[in-house]
This record gives sequence, C-alpha cells and structure tokens, in this order.
Amino acid sequence: MSIEQLESIAQAMVAPGKGIIAIDESNSTIKKRFDALGVDCTEENRRAYREMLLTTPGLGEHISGAILYDETIRQSTRAGVPFTKVMLDAGILPGIKVDKGPQPLAGFPGEVVTEGLDGLRERLNEYARLGAKFAKWRAVINIGEDAPSGTCIEANCHALARYAALCQEAGIVPMVEPEILMDGDHDLEACYDVTEVTLRSLFGSLYEQNVMLEGTILKASMVISGKTCVDQASTDEVAEATVRCLKAAVPALLPGIVFLSGGQSDEQATAHLNAMNQMGPHPWPLSFSYGRAMQQAALKLWAKDMQANFAAAQKTVAQRAKENGLAALGQWKKAA
Repeated sequence: MSIEQLESIAQAMVAPGKGIIAIDESNSTIKKRFDALGVDCTEENRRAYREMLLTTPGLGEHISGAILYDETIRQSTRAGVPFTKVMLDAGILPGIKVDKGPQPLAGFPGEVVTEGLDGLRERLNEYARLGAKFAKWRAVINIGEDAPSGTCIEANCHALARYAALCQEAGIVPMVEPEILMDGDHDLEACYDVTEVTLRSLFGSLYEQNVMLEGTILKASMVISGKTCVDQASTDEVAEATVRCLKAAVPALLPGIVFLSGGQSDEQATAHLNAMNQMGPHPWPLSFSYGRAMQQAALKLWAKDMQANFAAAQKTVAQRAKENGLAALGQWKKAA
C-alpha cells in the first residue's frame, strides 16, 4: 500500500466531528467489567455485547473507526455477517489491538515495557487480510518517585516505532499510544514534563525507524493532575497544558491526534476535548479514541437485560458518540 493510501486512511480516522471507539479490551479486562455487573464472560456474551455496540444505528455519523480485539475481528453478528463487513458498510474503519500488554522492565522495579513484537509481521499480514485498516499499540508510563526512568521511556518508544514501521509495511496505519497513567498524586506540571519528554522520545524513535508520519495517528493522554493529587486542575487548565505540550513535541505533519479517556469520567473526557477544540485552530485535528468513556453507561444498561435493553443501550452509545463528535468540533454544550 502506498503512503498516499495510508495517508487517506489516517485522515479518514480523524475526519471532522468523528472519532474512534475503543472496544479492544482483552478477555481478562472485559471479564472484570462483566463480573462487576454480574454478566458471565463467555465468548457468546462478549460477541453479543460487541454486536450491540457495532450495530448501533447511525454510529458512523460520529465514529470513524473501532479498535477491535483479536477475538472480535474474527466474529460475526447473530445473522452471520462478519463484524468487519458491518463496520465497513457503516463507513467505520476496522482497527486491531496488536500488542501483548505491559511486562515488568527488567532492572527497573515498578516500570513496564509493552511486548508483542515477536511474530508481529505475520500477525499484521493476517489482520490486513481480515480487513484491518489500522492498528493500535499501547505503552504504559507510570509517574512516581524517580519514575519514569529514561530507560523506560526509551524502551517503550523504541518498541512503538518498530511496531509502527511493521504496520506501514503491511499497509496498516499505526496508532501509537504512549499512555501516561493518571494513577498517583503528581500535579499538572509533573504530568506535563513526563508527557513532553515521552512524546519527544517517541517522535525521535519514529524518525529513526523511517516511519512515515503522514500515515500515523497519535493516541495521546491528556496533561492532567494525578487521581490522588490534592490540587485538581480545572477543565481549562487541562486543555491549555495539553495543547501547549502537544505543540512543543508533536510535528505538524501528523494527520491527527486522538485522546484516550484514561480513567476520566464520561463528561470530563468530553469537556476536556471540547475545551481544547475551542482554543483552536491547531496544527492537527484533535479527536477522541475513548473506551470506557464511550461504553460504560451502555454496558450497565445492556447487562441488566441483554434483550430488553438492547435498543436503549445502543441509544446511549449513539448519544456518547454524538457528544464526543461535537466536542471534536468544539461545539459540545453541557446538558443543563
């Protein structure tokens, strides 16, 4: 696939007023969410839940793509239509999570590095055949005492760049996600510093690995106070610090940036995105790639009665998509 084709996929992912829904939870992660609501984590229930999300009427109006898990990209609706076909028919690009999750970084207690490069070329080729247009790899950076170390940042950014180069070779747009976790009592400034250093390292690594930025999407975490920080930054402070940080570290050539919600409440994630877009114009579109902040309310409804609440849960998904789509344009208004 040519760079022009990769570029047009990347641009479609961040089309005005559209963003990505992340439904790529591993089986162990979705089990925790199902367990909390009393749903059996069987393959059929996981399939049924994701069918509810992906067949939401009008989803394509505000959703440009969905990140799937390995199991999900191979599944079909109850009527036997492959999920990838349902998505493409609705104008939604299929994406795939390809990393194998964070593992302890040897020699650096408390720090992790994401694994999954072994055999990745073959897996990407298979995913391309299954219909994947983009992929996702998540690195996890913790802020703590003497953390993150330069080694941790470097190791994770090197892996992200190798993954990105392999994606482009397979004709898949890489979404690179260096998540700075909200866990901890660090303040906004500490988060800003770590985010900037990480992003600079990431784009340095992407450059060294010959990754074409025109065919790459950044999935970024917002510059935000740690969950247990006494002084919580306001919506405007988060928006201002995040935009300033991105302008300092992200090349203007990138087609777009999507944010992860990372433990923010549904409304918080939407409000922060909206505030950033009201400060525009920016060098790149700023949109969303939310998981929990898109699904949480719908999952609770669906879990109560999978059949009876199917349509109501879909309405909730459509509403969250619409609100975040408006926030991606800076046009969201908080409900009175």
